[in-house]
Amino acid sequence: MDQVFSEEDILRFREIIQTHYDRYGRSFPWRLTRDPYAITVSEFMLQQTGTGRVMTKFEPFLGTFPSFESLAAAALGDVLALWQGLGYNRRALALRETARLVTRDFGGRLPDDPAVLLTFPGIGPGTAGSLAAFAYNRPTVFIETNIRRVFLHFFFSGVENVRDADILPPAEASLDWENPRTWYYGLMDYGVYLRGLFPNPNRRSAHYSIQSRFEDSNRQVRGRILSVLAGRVGHSSPDLPLEELAELSGFDPLRVKSAAEGLAAEGLVAEVEGRYLIP
Repeated sequence: MDQVFSEEDILRFREIIQTHYDRYGRSFPWRLTRDPYAITVSEFMLQQTGTGRVMTKFEPFLGTFPSFESLAAAALGDVLALWQGLGYNRRALALRETARLVTRDFGGRLPDDPAVLLTFPGIGPGTAGSLAAFAYNRPTVFIETNIRRVFLHFFFSGVENVRDADILPPAEASLDWENPRTWYYGLMDYGVYLRGLFPNPNRRSAHYSIQSRFEDSNRQVRGRILSVLAGRVGHSSPDLPLEELAELSGFDPLRVKSAAEGLAAEGLVAEVEGRYLIP
């Protein structure tokens, strides 16, 4: 897709974003710290989860696991117990595994190279770029939902099936190479602002997809299973037979068995002689 962006277009765009951020920039605990570990926790939590829910979980999580080392040594059940309410529980497992890799292979220091970060579990291009920018103020070009919305609105008005590869040129041209951290804060905040004003520009992205419904979905069954088992962590008998797990989860035993088997394959649940628990 051949789109031409003049220097004047880029300068005007940067001024709009910066002015909006100066006036209306949002404040979050993860924006007030430069601790790479805390920022890593926030980035995993913010994947597919709104800031409101993350706000309720972020500081309690850090209070219990204040460092890569403490999280690396934590039992999965303790991690999942704190994660309840955020959904997409595989992120908690990936976060703990990332903490283990950072502790074991990098002396407890998060790498600042997005290419290295991409080798960690649960980290894609967007998270790798945001970690480098937010934790180390490293200038790197990345795209996530709110950022994509902004570039589609300003540079691809009326254009359909826009690929992220098409967005990269204006994203790179407009990047604040001296302070990418604040620039990306501004882009994300402007994306949230646009979401309240216009029909979602992301529908014109080639990567757009509608999230499947949660109610009565396999995702809900999985989440309910983990919630029940996380509540058993520390109990003298933390494991449950299928029938009791199904009753407490509120779903048919066959659905619970199928979902539990999937969770077991991912390492989130263990099955021992027909009884289920968080390992």
